[in-house]
Amino acid sequence: MTTSARTATSFQQRIETREARIGIVGLGYAGLPLALAFAEAGFPVVGIDLSDGRVQAVNDRRSYLVDVPEERYSGIEGSLTATTDYSAIADLDALTICVPTPLSKTRTPDLSFIISAAESVAAHLQPGQLIILQSTTYPGTTEDVVLPILERAGGRAGRDFFLGYAPERVDPGNRTWNLHNTPKLVAGVTPECRARTEAVYGTVVNDIVPLSSTTVAETAKLHENTFRAVNSALANELALMCDKLGISAWEVIDAAASKPFAFMPHYPGPGLGGDCIPVVPHFLSWRLREYGYTSRLIDAAHEVNSSMPGHVIQKVADALNDHGRAIKRSRILLLGMAYKADVHDTRESPSLEIFRQLQLRHADVRYCDPWVPVLDIGTERHLSVAWTPDEVRNADCIVMLTPHREFLEDPHWHEARLIVDTRNVLPAGQGVWPI
Repeated sequence: MTTSARTATSFQQRIETREARIGIVGLGYAGLPLALAFAEAGFPVVGIDLSDGRVQAVNDRRSYLVDVPEERYSGIEGSLTATTDYSAIADLDALTICVPTPLSKTRTPDLSFIISAAESVAAHLQPGQLIILQSTTYPGTTEDVVLPILERAGGRAGRDFFLGYAPERVDPGNRTWNLHNTPKLVAGVTPECRARTEAVYGTVVNDIVPLSSTTVAETAKLHENTFRAVNSALANELALMCDKLGISAWEVIDAAASKPFAFMPHYPGPGLGGDCIPVVPHFLSWRLREYGYTSRLIDAAHEVNSSMPGHVIQKVADALNDHGRAIKRSRILLLGMAYKADVHDTRESPSLEIFRQLQLRHADVRYCDPWVPVLDIGTERHLSVAWTPDEVRNADCIVMLTPHREFLEDPHWHEARLIVDTRNVLPAGQGVWPI
């Protein structure tokens, strides 16, 4: 397609008529729902992913995500295809990059996936194309990292091609808020870049929130997740303090939440999980260190949240000791390895660290998770046991970590001798230890 065919007027027309071809790089938790949304809106969509398994699943109309029921494929016929070949970019009008941005062991942002994707896009960049970065990343990535890569391919942003940033706001398993009804932050490196980004996302999202710069959009995304991490740390520290005081942190929080203004309840747990809340705040603190600024609150929140698995282990030890047993050789059943209820995602899940620590103390550890049938910890592979009364009765201690609906609908934990409840989902009483 020539540059003239992608002028502002014709671009808008192609969006309105659904002739524009949309591409998505990265078909994970953010990318696949986005690809389906554009296909459902009537666009021809190409998903690009380096995983042969994901590509084959999409082309076979099989789902691998909890938020993508397979029946969604029935309404899009041949609108969505997937490939591992980046040369498909040459035929697209707009492309969104949805690749992961993990942290290294030293809590340094790893942009290798973004850089690799940007370089692959640059190799096939065509005049007039719109490239949108959606990956969560540190402030300045769009303009300092992605933009130079694309401009080295030839041309200038805002004239020869267009570059925007629109961070994802995915909450796996959330039945209320989804891609369509969650407001979308959008920005561009020029006003025309932002306008085109708005036009594209306006076809699948109800409310668009335009921002003045890509750096503002990047920072806003980080602030959202940092807000959660810091307030979760406050709730977790409250749990530690209330444990010393001999009172319930949940009762304290619910009492405070009766105030109709200036309070938003957050609740304790065994730690933070997922690829956003425990990870994203470090993008901000890492970036600010380049400016000689130390983000003390973020660092303190990380310290509190990362200490919670150890606190859970201590509660298990105290509960067993109260019943005349030690952790060593006790059979301990962990309920839930996923980081949140009713999803199969174990990334950064505190349950994994609790499993490891109990193993180091020579406990007989097993787990039950209907969403995670197989679990690799280190070099060992573990299989989920069935959720049955016998498994519960045979355990010396049950640890409620992830309150999957199945656990609550089939309350076999009534058969338990001893329970450590990290989520406050079980009735208080004989044998139930809150964290």
